[in-house]
Amino acid sequence: MPTITKLSQLDLKGSYSYADYLTWHLNETVELIKGNVQLMSPAPNVKHQRISWRFSGRLFNYFENKTCSAFAAPFDVRLYNRNQSLLANREITTVVQPDICVICDPDKLDEQGCNGAPDWIIEILSKGNSKKEVKTKHALYAESGVKEYWLVFPYEQVINQFVLNGQTDQYQLTNSYAGDDIAVPYIFPDLAIDLEALFKE
Repeated sequence: MPTITKLSQLDLKGSYSYADYLTWHLNETVELIKGNVQLMSPAPNVKHQRISWRFSGRLFNYFENKTCSAFAAPFDVRLYNRNQSLLANREITTVVQPDICVICDPDKLDEQGCNGAPDWIIEILSKGNSKKEVKTKHALYAESGVKEYWLVFPYEQVINQFVLNGQTDQYQLTNSYAGDDIAVPYIFPDLAIDLEALFKE
């Protein structure tokens, strides 16, 4: 089997597994969504990276000496239905790279990244993000059991907070933060994110 070094060598309508993904040596950054190759947006701009850096710093300080760990992209997260047990690489067909994720179960971490649903995912939207992409990730994170999901809108300076309803297995929009609000994760109620500090130029 030839080594995959170019996107053109892949069948973008084909179906692949995480085992395939591990063998690719591409210049482009891709994700796998239920077996389908998805190109990621171009490199994030300064605004996006500044917000990511501020989140990372705040979370590093908060989680230091705690069981939970925070990771920023690029970081592979393998997802599958929450009702499935640990899967082999060839059985996993979804690999995503959230902007920031928090994992509280150390058994989900290995040399490749996270195997299973993080507890909290933060996605910082770029201008290249499509509504379809946002909708796909929203459904995917709920299906895999991500407890809390934040969508960050850098240009609007808004954060939408979604919390997974354990009975319906669907996300509920719990809060929409803006202006000088203090955003508080549902699953970490003693953590405060100052929006003015987060979004300042």
